[in-house]
Amino acid sequence: MLENNNKHLNDLKLKFESYVPISQETWKEIEDIVVLESVRKGEIILANGQIAKDLYFVCKGVLRTFITDQEGTIYNKNLFLEGDFAGSKASLLKQMPSEFAIEALEDAILFRINYKKYRDLIAQYSDFKNFYIAYLEKNWIIEKEQREIALVMKNATQRYLDLLSQHPDISKRISLQHIASHLGITPTQLSRIRKNLEKE
Repeated sequence: MLENNNKHLNDLKLKFESYVPISQETWKEIEDIVVLESVRKGEIILANGQIAKDLYFVCKGVLRTFITDQEGTIYNKNLFLEGDFAGSKASLLKQMPSEFAIEALEDAILFRINYKKYRDLIAQYSDFKNFYIAYLEKNWIIEKEQREIALVMKNATQRYLDLLSQHPDISKRISLQHIASHLGITPTQLSRIRKNLEKE
């Protein structure tokens, strides 16, 4: 399952370089702190209440972050697919227990990145620091703001179509229940949306 190590490393490098150019010297250091591993569908890679030590890059598969309330109701916080970084950022930064869990929704291949070593590289290499700043700006300022606006300004059908535009095969890969939870609607509402779209 892990025989495509060079391909996965190249995908990771392309991800970094989609933000800023990375020097060969920095890339060699990055290669030294990443570990390729496979996880099975249903496997929890970070438990609720666990202090996070690693960041993950999804080479193949789907992960979800989810929260379970006191009544046992589960809410999907986010979905992460190929090319995404996943982790409990607050837990990594503050070294406090994570308030959500991370689960593989498919058999997956991930790069596990030790967060302490990752931060050391940010401090040591200016190009990697530039990547970190660009990544935060895009994902935690621009896209976060756009998601928040979409929740208020876009209806569930529009949000579902946005998800399909990014991941056309998502409904073949994970259950409608997970998609509905990600969109903040019930599975019944999602079924109704899908039926209405089929009629158009």
